[in-house]
Amino acid sequence: MLILLKWVLFALAIMLTAWLIPGIEVDSFLSALLVVVIMALINTFIKPLIVFITLPINVITLGLFMLVINAVLFLLLGKISPGFEVNGFLSALLGSVIVTFLGTLISNIEPKA
Repeated sequence: MLILLKWVLFALAIMLTAWLIPGIEVDSFLSALLVVVIMALINTFIKPLIVFITLPINVITLGLFMLVINAVLFLLLGKISPGFEVNGFLSALLGSVIVTFLGTLISNIEPKA
């Protein structure tokens, strides 16, 4: 049940990001749910490989290059997700920062015992 709640909250975070950033558009809540699934797949399979390949530049920039990696993956998400559009690198950068911040808050939700 908690996983379903987090999935819905991530979809709402995507919709909030689209509302805040002018270059990001989401067609519907169902599209946002699909975006969450595709984003999870990208973060599971593609992101670790890209982080490993760019490790030297990431060390040199003290981790700031991760912002660029996240923005590029957010652009990729906009290209392959139906009903989700990201226009431009700046929109992707701002969107990835907001989604990462909200995602951190959502991931820290735990049930009370």
